[in-house]
Amino acid sequence: MKRWHNPNVVSFSHALPDFVSGTRTPRDFLERCLAVIAARDRTVKAFVTLNAAAARKAADAATRRYQAGRPLSPVDGCPVAIKDIIATADMPTQMNCPAFNGWQSGQDAACVAALRSGGAVIIGKTVTTEFAIGYSGPTTNPFDPERTPGGSSSGSAASVGAGMVPVALGTQTQASTLRPASYCGVVGFKPTIGALHTAGIHPLSATCDHLGMLAGTLDDAWRVASHVSLSIGSPGHPFLTGAGTQPPLPRKPRKLIRLYTRGWTEIDSGTEDAFNETIAALQFAGVPIASRDNDPGVARLEAALDAGVDGAIAIVAWEMKWPYEDYIARFGKVIGKRIHGLIDQARKMSPDAYEKLLENRRRVRHLVHETAGGADGYITLAASGPAITGLDYTGSRTFLIYGSWLGLPAFSLPLLQVNSLPLGVQLLGAPGTDGALCATANWLMQKLI
Repeated sequence: MKRWHNPNVVSFSHALPDFVSGTRTPRDFLERCLAVIAARDRTVKAFVTLNAAAARKAADAATRRYQAGRPLSPVDGCPVAIKDIIATADMPTQMNCPAFNGWQSGQDAACVAALRSGGAVIIGKTVTTEFAIGYSGPTTNPFDPERTPGGSSSGSAASVGAGMVPVALGTQTQASTLRPASYCGVVGFKPTIGALHTAGIHPLSATCDHLGMLAGTLDDAWRVASHVSLSIGSPGHPFLTGAGTQPPLPRKPRKLIRLYTRGWTEIDSGTEDAFNETIAALQFAGVPIASRDNDPGVARLEAALDAGVDGAIAIVAWEMKWPYEDYIARFGKVIGKRIHGLIDQARKMSPDAYEKLLENRRRVRHLVHETAGGADGYITLAASGPAITGLDYTGSRTFLIYGSWLGLPAFSLPLLQVNSLPLGVQLLGAPGTDGALCATANWLMQKLI
């Protein structure tokens, strides 16, 4: 059974003891990142803006704090790349839309402010698809420049997969963190909806937008997400459960629930074999696996998921009416065709239709809780296969849209290799179980790599 190994991975958490001991500095670490960017970004095209001068200044300040024995936080000195729909005070936020070329918000998004206040090194802005839902940017896959890196967090995933940075911020409304994580061979983490502050992130859907993490290691993904949560919170929502400087300790799952869903009709034999081998390895390790084949409750859940998930894009379309109706009125065809189409869809919906979609989502979310009783998560694929050829289309969302629609915490774990390319295993949990789900993810990463 072939497992994915990314030779490019760089980890802040692994370097941190050297910063404390003085054998290495945050400035050294940053220079290594900048050297990889200089060597690879001409092909990968992950960054739309790079602010090396400000990053060096921040890394030097972090170096002085470590030398004095007074780091600001668990992310002090950590280089982080920021998806270009997330506002930064010192760099443009352009959303891959010509109407916003050079636009600056004048302030940091809440998550960026949280990172800066903890001493993190904001290195630059990464390529996104248009407004995180429209046409693609120029970013290529770090393992094959003829293939997509996935989207919409294209540059964030590719920058981590290429070893340019240890962590990058992404977002997910449908598949935009976990699919590129899968394609680029990195860890993707999408917390429970609302667990991380999204103010200052250009909106798509108020009830589906998630801030996500892309990282070379589970340690770094959890460390940065925890810092954002604990330092700034998220109004009206609990803090990230289990948040801390280290991921929750590995815990063997009592049971996992395998989900097929309609995504299973999209995969090829190599992908099917790789995932089936993973399930067999888990069973060999003593983990019971429930599925629609042996549990009527799981079969009922899958039927509800497949019957209701098409409503996810309708919810997104309705919630996009502001500000996208205004953008279309002001900028016309400068705004991409997909966004025009979604707003057309929203205009044909009634308030009653939207209410029914929300009610059905509440019902299915309850069913997720109910079915998960006694299990430590749901396991499935994070994409329909490895990265596809071409850059215009960023790949199928099918396996991922369920978790975004329902606001579930989810990980994409870089465990599988198909045709010498990475493919993620997706682990989902009931809302609010982020810490417990991370403990399961930690066990899977240690057991299966």
